[in-house]
This record gives sequence, structure tokens and C-alpha cells, in this order.
Amino acid sequence: MHIAIVGVSGAVGQELLKIIEERNFPLTTLSLFGSERSVGNEYMCKGKSYKVQLLRHGDDFKGVQFAFVSAGANVSKEFANDITKFGTIMIDNSSAFRMDDSVPLVVPEVNAIDAKFCPRRIIANPNCTTIQMVVALKALEDISHIKCIHVATYQAASGAGATAMAELENQCRQYINNEPVDITRFPHQLAFNMIPQVDVFTDNGYTKEEMKMHNETRKIMHSDVTVSATCVRVPSFRSHSESIWVETEQPISVEEARKAFVKAPGIELIDDIENCLYPMPLFAAGKDAVFVGRVRNDLANPNGLTFWCVADQIRKGAALNAVQIAEYLINKT
Repeated sequence: MHIAIVGVSGAVGQELLKIIEERNFPLTTLSLFGSERSVGNEYMCKGKSYKVQLLRHGDDFKGVQFAFVSAGANVSKEFANDITKFGTIMIDNSSAFRMDDSVPLVVPEVNAIDAKFCPRRIIANPNCTTIQMVVALKALEDISHIKCIHVATYQAASGAGATAMAELENQCRQYINNEPVDITRFPHQLAFNMIPQVDVFTDNGYTKEEMKMHNETRKIMHSDVTVSATCVRVPSFRSHSESIWVETEQPISVEEARKAFVKAPGIELIDDIENCLYPMPLFAAGKDAVFVGRVRNDLANPNGLTFWCVADQIRKGAALNAVQIAEYLINKT
């Protein structure tokens, strides 16, 4: 099998290389693509070294079965036709096609079958915050339909890329040394702070990130559920956390919810408050699962549950989800 990675030098591209090797993804040929500044860089995968080629218009994707694309929405839109015209399936990690009716938006634990219906040969990877939330929600939706969701996110610097992680590290050093703090990747200093803004604001006062959680959740779950989100950038390096409140048509007990989370694919329940055990970003970093804990009744709603959810947004929130989509299609053909 011939696969390609577009944007291999970025955080998600590097994670894709690791996951492909760790999961022994079936490949015989690997093509790496990037911008001019990445051309010629070499990366190892499965004991072989591969050089980055310049992403350009033309026939470079002929013979490629899957292309994992993580280079931003503008690049995805510009090169989609070049990537797919010879039959390559493009699994796109940008926001370019997520809400396109002709492009499936897929989280394999929730709606894997949608990946089989991709007339444009493009499959969209959802936003990282949406991915981890819907994996958890699916376990509850299977018991009783979810009518309403409120969610507050606590998003790591790495959600804004490798340069954002570097900025947070640099800011911490500068702050401790009483030096002026450099601010370029975020609207404010992130070190020792929290910023209640992820992405730009829209006309309704919500940010684009918050609207993604509303719109993408409905598309993935084929649901009329309403989602109200507040997304906050926090000074952790990796893994996003979410506090989630759901209202279901029929009440779900805490015990029912815990059993559902234990049985659900892709979820690990950590919920032992007597021993102060619950998911945390440091624990989730580098792991594949969506971790759930603090499961309890919502005191403000008789049909409500609330829980805490943590996942490594570079792995399950991006690279792993993309690889799982390809694995599902390989196994179903």
C-alpha cells in the first residue's frame, strides 16, 4: 500500500509517523510532502528514511491509496483535486471540508460507516475538541437520546501547533526570570494565565472553535442535539480537557453511565474520587484513549449527567483518528 502524508513536519504530521509505525499500518511505500522550507528533510518510519518532497500541482499522488493531509485549510482546498483525481482517498485534518454535505465527517467509534460514502474521495477529520467529546457521548446516546449539551473546554497550547508550545515554554521562562514576555501566537500571555478565546469570534459572540463543536457534533451524530460551548486556552502543553453536561430524553443513572463508558470503544474510565483518581492532561499525553471521570448527576437537571473528559488532542484528536479511518476502510474492503 502506498500512502502519503502532507504537512509531515508539523506536530500532527510527526504524530502520524509515530502512529503508523506503532500500529504497524500496512504500507509498502510512503511519500512525504511539505512546503519549500521542509523539502529535503528526512524522517524515519518503519526502519526506513524518507525525504520530504515539495507539495505541488501535478500527478505526484498517482498510485497513492491514502493521503493524510494536515497542512491547513487553504492547502487542503488548493490541492484537493491533485490529491484525489487518480482515486486517492484524502483524509483531511483541516476545517476545509468538515461541513461540506458531500464530505463525511468521521469519528470511527461513532459513525465509521459514513466513511464508505465519500463521492469526492475526501473524508474530513473533525475538530479535536469535537472528537473526544463525541466518543464519550456515543456511550450515553446508545442508552437515551441526548437533547442538549453544555461544554467548557480547557485546551492545551499544542492545539495551536508546535510553535505555540514553544511560546508557552518560552513565556514561562521569561516570566520566572522577570523578563518581558513575548506574545505572538495568542492574543494574550498564556503562561500562568487562561484565555477564554480559542479562534476568532463570530457574529453571535461565540468563537469559531465553539461553533465547530455545535455544528460538527450534530453532523457526526446525525442528531438534532444542541451544543453550547465555551472554549478556553490553558497553560498546559498537551491534551485537552472538557467539562460536559448532557440532558437526555430519559434519565440515565450514574451507574448506567459508568457501565456504558467501560464498555464503549476508545474510552477508559478513571473515576475513583475516594483516591483522587480522575483523568488529567499529564496522564493522557501520548495515550490513545479518551479518558472519562467525575461522572455524576446534574443537580440542576433531573435528566442530566455531568462528567470530565480528557484526551491527547494530537493523537486521538487528530493523527490517530485519521489512521483509524483508513484502517476501517482497509478492513471493510
